[in-house]
Amino acid sequence: MPFAFFISTEFKFKEAALKPLLGNKSKYFTKNSSLQTRELEILDARLYSENMNHITSIKQPRGRPSKSTQQTDENRQRLTAVGVALLTKKGFGATGLDEITAKAGLPKGSFYAYFDSKEAFGLVLIDAYAKFFNEMLDRAFLNEAHTPLERLNNFILEARTNMAKYDFNRGCLVGNLGVEIYSLPGAFRQRLVDVFSDWQGKTETCFLAAQALGEISPDINCATKAQSFWIGWEGAILRAKLERRAAPIDIFKTDFLENLTRQR
Repeated sequence: MPFAFFISTEFKFKEAALKPLLGNKSKYFTKNSSLQTRELEILDARLYSENMNHITSIKQPRGRPSKSTQQTDENRQRLTAVGVALLTKKGFGATGLDEITAKAGLPKGSFYAYFDSKEAFGLVLIDAYAKFFNEMLDRAFLNEAHTPLERLNNFILEARTNMAKYDFNRGCLVGNLGVEIYSLPGAFRQRLVDVFSDWQGKTETCFLAAQALGEISPDINCATKAQSFWIGWEGAILRAKLERRAAPIDIFKTDFLENLTRQR
């Protein structure tokens, strides 16, 4: 059975628009037929293949143009970058979707064209920030041009510089969300715990390297010490943001490193 191409009045094509394309093949239409009726007119596969390019070139109805995949991805990235910046400055609950889209330069109300919900968006922001922070940790902790404790110090200095760059108005996105955890969607809790676990794992590896090099005592429990570092770090970042100065970070760094090396 030959392939058939069906044209219905639901497509709103007029016979007058098609006849110039079909030429003498208009005999396929019966004398009394009309594309304005509910009847279906059948064109065989040969007629379909010869004229499909012309048919698809007919002007489409007005409506919202479809976004290209590239443009959609770019807009998602813009929303994500803006979201991360806002959540390092203030809480999830205090950040509105209209504010996010406005700062991203996108139309008001367009948020849901890119994300299913604010909760889904929040999880994307956690992952994006974790990726950024992991890269910063790796940049410091994997730099073998420095000793392990120098690497830790370099990480602290870079993070301190980043906060100073924004006049200490921005803190740690993960820490900020942790403060308001009871008002956040349930899915956030485990994601935040997992992020801290990743950071602690990288820090533990750094401390183990310090032990191997003799920078710290072999009696130190590196896993516990890494956990202690991040507990203290988040407090120092919160205090620095509150006071809008670097002193809390500097005090924490000096105290932590002195205690870490005192046990040698």
